[in-house]
Amino acid sequence: MVDLQKLIDDRAVAWKAADDFYTTHVGEDSTMSADDAATYNKLLARVTELSNSIEREERHEKLKAQLLAPTTAPIRDAIGGNFDNDLRGIGNVKSGRATDEYRQAALTAIRTKFRKIDNALATSPDTSGGYLLPIEWEKNLVDVLNEDCVMRKLGTTITTSGEHRIPLAATKPAALWVAEGGQMTFGNATFDQITLDAHKVHVGILVTEELLADNVFDLEKYIIEQFGRAIAETEEQAFISGTGVGQPTGFLTTIAADTSAYITTKGADISADDILDLVYKLPRPYRKNAVFLVNDATMAKIRKFKDSTQNYLWTPSFVAGESDRLVGYPVYTSPFMPTSESGNFALAFGEFKQYRIADRGTRSFQELRELYAGNGMVGFLLKERVDGALIVKDAIRGLKIK
Repeated sequence: MVDLQKLIDDRAVAWKAADDFYTTHVGEDSTMSADDAATYNKLLARVTELSNSIEREERHEKLKAQLLAPTTAPIRDAIGGNFDNDLRGIGNVKSGRATDEYRQAALTAIRTKFRKIDNALATSPDTSGGYLLPIEWEKNLVDVLNEDCVMRKLGTTITTSGEHRIPLAATKPAALWVAEGGQMTFGNATFDQITLDAHKVHVGILVTEELLADNVFDLEKYIIEQFGRAIAETEEQAFISGTGVGQPTGFLTTIAADTSAYITTKGADISADDILDLVYKLPRPYRKNAVFLVNDATMAKIRKFKDSTQNYLWTPSFVAGESDRLVGYPVYTSPFMPTSESGNFALAFGEFKQYRIADRGTRSFQELRELYAGNGMVGFLLKERVDGALIVKDAIRGLKIK
């Protein structure tokens, strides 16, 4: 089996070799000797070869995933038609919130300020007085959340129906040497648990009555985007630095409570050495899938860092959709990471998959009746219940500014 990550790493090494060779052998007028040019072209050919292999492997894996997706139609029929569309849910019977009838009924209810409620909506009422989002809308909303909320990309999301307890090993047994025929001893393993509950977050928007009556306006898209962006920002801030009181517990809150979970910069700001210290502060098992998370302003500083040979620590991505890399690890940004000022955690590094996001049930919307009628506007409210916590405290480390 081809190791895709190894191909990507090999390409990064090959490109660095080509870039270094070019820097040291090109003349002031961009000329090269014939031998140097031949060597440089050979190095570039290796980069191209690896890029082609990566593209081929990604295309193969995508095709493999499509072919393994559940479908009731023969594969040969799918290949004969629209391959991507036909392989998704052919023959599936839609019911409840998944039906086109429910979706249309929800949109009609919104446009008529909930004066026209179709019987289809009765299949999924919300206990607090609203209606559950149609599945297609919720999928679009979740897509917006995943796109705008970097923590939903990096963390692990689960759906819960009640309080969710995650058992953890608080201590690990130790192996001991014992003489032949000697007395064996047993250590007592202790266990702990993290409880994920549900905190309610809501967002309301106002829409003019004229806009509701305008069938040309894409009301569905507007509502999804406005709700999604607002909730994504609120979620991301909580997942990073939430207090855990009435909101999720942010991973920075967990790190700050344990002095062994972070290091402090040697100077008044981040240095290249601090970044390397942070990498090796993270326990080795978590470095394999580790990434950096940083504020945009801090990232602008870090991009200028060089090693002792004047090579940039930053490696730009050469493939669309891939993250840039810092000392070999992917880098992601969030406006809710603190800036590099005294006392702040300006950089986080770790396996963010160990941050667990628990969605409780489904999202729902309702109309705010008569509240804004005097202004010729209609209010809509979307609610969700969610919690989050870092379940393995050793999985993420922070860099604190001195």
